[in-house]
Amino acid sequence: MTEALRVGIAGLGTVGASVARVLRDKAAELTRQCGRPVTVTAVSARDARRDRGVDLSGAQWFEDPVKLAQSGDIDVFVELIGGDEGPARASVKAALEAGRHVVTANKALLARHGVALAEIAEKKGVLLNYEAAVAGGIPVIKTMREAMAGNSVNRVFGILNGTCNYILTRMEAEGLTFEACLEDAQRLGYAEADPTFDIEGNDTAHKLSILTSLAFGTKIAADDIYLEGISNITQADIRAAGELGYRIKLLGVAQRTDSGIEQRVHPTMVPTASVIAQVHGVTNAVAIETDILGELLLSGPGAGGNATASAVVGDIADIAKSRPGFQHGPVFGRPAKELRPYKKAQMRSHAGGYFIRLTVHDRVGVFAAVAKRMADNDISLESIVQHSVGAEETDRKTVILVTHETTEAAVRKAVDGITRDGHLIDKPQVIRIERAG
Repeated sequence: MTEALRVGIAGLGTVGASVARVLRDKAAELTRQCGRPVTVTAVSARDARRDRGVDLSGAQWFEDPVKLAQSGDIDVFVELIGGDEGPARASVKAALEAGRHVVTANKALLARHGVALAEIAEKKGVLLNYEAAVAGGIPVIKTMREAMAGNSVNRVFGILNGTCNYILTRMEAEGLTFEACLEDAQRLGYAEADPTFDIEGNDTAHKLSILTSLAFGTKIAADDIYLEGISNITQADIRAAGELGYRIKLLGVAQRTDSGIEQRVHPTMVPTASVIAQVHGVTNAVAIETDILGELLLSGPGAGGNATASAVVGDIADIAKSRPGFQHGPVFGRPAKELRPYKKAQMRSHAGGYFIRLTVHDRVGVFAAVAKRMADNDISLESIVQHSVGAEETDRKTVILVTHETTEAAVRKAVDGITRDGHLIDKPQVIRIERAG
């Protein structure tokens, strides 16, 4: 039998410990599948004394993950430290430069430094695998990088953050406020003590930037993404969406346009009958639209120790199956040096239009003034409905508008005009309505 693949793991948190446990518990099965044993020979973490529920006594301990990455006693360096700088970046770079294969779940690192790291990996002839960095246990990276040869991607979009999807699911199902759902998500471990990175869309943006590079052959541009989180979503929005036949999801969307590549992360209304609207809780889903295949939707566990560990182990197994002299494919589907500079498209019109909720003073002329601002900006309205806020608040009304296809600029200009007219009581709410599979 071929000699064992020697694995070094840096970072022994929930995911790292799960990876070590799976490699131990599934050792015989992995040997049969890969044609060689896969063994954890070295580890690195902050606290060597902590009980992680897995026997690591046979592995060499490194206090410095960079030293582990450079060790001649490993073939694969698994980075599960996290963060886009510091030990994570230094150790991954060191491993690649030392000719070690690398597996990482670190989307922040890839979003910031993925292209530079890919250039090193391709120069050294080693693999940089990162299935666990996007959508947890869903094999979207392998699908886009290996299984869609010849396809031209037009659009990729999806639910890429389980925390946000859990909150929106609970808000709709139980009529809870955003704050109550967030607190419960933190209690259950779905959200961090500081949830800003998740709920304001940054986590989704990092993942989307990686998918954009794979889909369109461009350099990663995590800073060129229109970003809007879910913290301003209210029960009024949830209820109105339901009445109109929609459900609110936080989507990451990247699509090819005549002026470049459009990347955006924001709350979106999708038809309740669509497949992606049925993705609930912490589940993730990614839809890929191509010229040959049509639309492919991948859905599954997007977070958690087991889901992420499964993706990491899959990446390790792919390396174990490769043999010396085998020419590895490019990290992002195309050679890193051939990735095109990212050309940001202007936010453009999209099928489905916009949902606009306005809380206005209940006085004569407001309804007509709102409609006029829309007409002045060439916005065609599919519907406009006026509701009383409540019996105890007769001085205010809620106006809900649904537009036909229009532009972001036109909507913002119209809403700014309504604001200047002095009709609004609260901040307006604008949510895109997305065609979805």
